[in-house]
Amino acid sequence: MNAFSNALAQLKKAADLIKLDAPILEILKNPKRLFEFSLPIKMDSGDLKVFHGYRVQWNDARGPFKGGIRFHPKVDIDEVKALAFWMTIKCAVVGVPYGGGKGGIEVDPKKLSVSELERLSRAYARALTPLIGPDVDVPAPDVNTTPQIMAWMVDEYSKMVGHWSPATFTGKPLAVGGSQGREEATGFGGFIALRELLNSLKIKKSTGLTVAVQGFGNVGYHVARLLHEAGFKIVALSDSRGGIYDKKQKGMDPKNVMQTKQEKGLIDGCYCVGTVCDCENYQAITNEQLLTLPVDILVPAALENQITEKNAGRIKAKIILEMANGPTTPEAETKLLKKGTVIVPDVLANAGGVATSYLEWVQNRQGYYWEKKEVLAKLEKIMIESFAAVWKAGQAYKTDLRAAAYAVALERIGSAIKAKNS
Repeated sequence: MNAFSNALAQLKKAADLIKLDAPILEILKNPKRLFEFSLPIKMDSGDLKVFHGYRVQWNDARGPFKGGIRFHPKVDIDEVKALAFWMTIKCAVVGVPYGGGKGGIEVDPKKLSVSELERLSRAYARALTPLIGPDVDVPAPDVNTTPQIMAWMVDEYSKMVGHWSPATFTGKPLAVGGSQGREEATGFGGFIALRELLNSLKIKKSTGLTVAVQGFGNVGYHVARLLHEAGFKIVALSDSRGGIYDKKQKGMDPKNVMQTKQEKGLIDGCYCVGTVCDCENYQAITNEQLLTLPVDILVPAALENQITEKNAGRIKAKIILEMANGPTTPEAETKLLKKGTVIVPDVLANAGGVATSYLEWVQNRQGYYWEKKEVLAKLEKIMIESFAAVWKAGQAYKTDLRAAAYAVALERIGSAIKAKNS
């Protein structure tokens, strides 16, 4: 289940669908640049440890490379290539003037002290400095990277180039040029995409629809919170250590679960409101079990390759909202589509993050900042228009939403490549 192989399979399906010109397909099958770094870091113990970092710049036909930085022990070049390719597609789907890139370091940041994490973040920024910039490549947070890490990186980059350059990184804290609304942007974008899907399917009564969310980090929390506030029933949540399931499917408030996680360090088999916990009607579950629960909507918001050929047949949800990158393999998708499952693909569902990164970049460059209400209003407009374009393509090509999203993206990228090479 190589993520990059999955990405190429998705590309081929869409390219065949729209009869993409062969030269453009060849360009999009290959990254423009690959970089690998050795990052020697002095640990708190005084020992020297070498970490391995990557940056892939896939395509910049539509604008600067754009993509997050992931800190994870399983980061490798194929994963980063896949993520960079998906970012190229994602930026085109939502119409922001970027290409795609991605970066990462093979590390478990939970095993580092704060000072070690800062030294590693700054070392990576120094390695990136000749390769990035507001008109060249604009990195952002991803899995296990935070606004604080972005603050260290933009500070280090600015020292290296000799001037303050906030537009080189997005996802920063407000104090150093971050945008209002960025924290909830990805989850908010997913919520809007799901709302537009339900409207398009003419499902008018969303109140009471049951939802399971795999991955209770920033993205999973905010999409779960917004769905709960809109009347959906959140009946299962999980993080990397496991999850919790409401057997009676009455629903839970994600804010209470997050409070429990912050106080105890994990989501356990009880549902707690303040000091009162109900352990009888809730049970501990694994991430694998969550995927196959009897719910209306499944939200994979963790890592790639969670829904596979092996478990696709046991998935009961009628709608899958992909808030993670690449959570569904092509083989699994084929099975799910055959039984009528509707999948809102990652390149649309979680694109609220990069769309708001674009809004942050714009604010940095003009030196004028908007209130949260205005940022989220702009994001909502982007998501509504993007969903409409994908839905229209799906109807025109008589295909699923992922192939439709790719069709929209490939037509836009193809036009840019042709314009530059005509």
